[in-house]
Amino acid sequence: MTDSDPVRLYRTVRLIRRFEERAIELVHAGEIVGGIHPYLGQEGIAAGVCAALRPGDLVTGTHRGHGHVLAKGADPARMLAELCGRVTGLNRGRGGSMHAADFGVGVLGANAIVGAAGAILTGAVWARRRRGDDVVGATFFGDGAVNEGMLLEAFNLAALWRVPVLFVCENNGYATTMPVDGAVAGTIAGRAAAFGMPAAAVDGQDPEKVREVTAAAVARMRAGGGPELVEARTYRFDAHHTFEHRVRLDYRPPEEVAAGRSRDPVDIAAARLPAAARAAVDAEVEATLDAAVDFALASPAPDPATALDHLYASGLTARTGGG
Repeated sequence: MTDSDPVRLYRTVRLIRRFEERAIELVHAGEIVGGIHPYLGQEGIAAGVCAALRPGDLVTGTHRGHGHVLAKGADPARMLAELCGRVTGLNRGRGGSMHAADFGVGVLGANAIVGAAGAILTGAVWARRRRGDDVVGATFFGDGAVNEGMLLEAFNLAALWRVPVLFVCENNGYATTMPVDGAVAGTIAGRAAAFGMPAAAVDGQDPEKVREVTAAAVARMRAGGGPELVEARTYRFDAHHTFEHRVRLDYRPPEEVAAGRSRDPVDIAAARLPAAARAAVDAEVEATLDAAVDFALASPAPDPATALDHLYASGLTARTGGG
């Protein structure tokens, strides 16, 4: 049930890469207000994990979540419109970069609260399994989340209740600017042992290796094996947030960045394809994103009068303000 097609895997990493680059251009042009957290360099993780999931399986992501949403199958045009705050976005322009969701493809949302996505997914998968649905879930988090109580509580409940959740740590070496060695005692994969969970570490720059490890974990979980932790070791190529393009924070040595960028998941996936196949995918991705940019920029912004719509489950709306 998993997708091991190298062409499709390359298309996913290439789509995420070029989507992020286009989004950064729109940030600099003022079309995306507030900036984004680029996923550049980490594309192999989202692509590999989601290639091993079924369409009905569930995913939650992080503040660096565009890759997760796209890899699970969301429409790039509506995702870009969401980043631009337009009514045609996945969430009508109200979720933005850090809270995009698409329930239609199983994405329950990106999440700006560090470590929160794991708890949300554990509850959602548990509820769906109680209903009799044959689903598993994958939740993404960074190395900065591994000491958050909310995430550790999700580990505990998932293990106790044998909820089939794959906890995917995207270890890019930094929690914003804090090196992982200065923040994490012991090992990330080793945390699983405290909860009786299996764990694996994988080269996050190679989408096929990520897919293989995920497929094995998903098969075990779907058969009743309970949750699993995967530490995907990766490197963030760009800034933690695009504000760094202005302030130029100095916390990563240039030689480290160069070494990290030398193993590019896009290049690794591309090397498995004939040149003609790569060129065809690249052309398709560019056409898709050209159309996505046009769609997003041509879409209207929300009417300010609707700012409180969808805020209350009852449909209650605010009264018109007095003079």
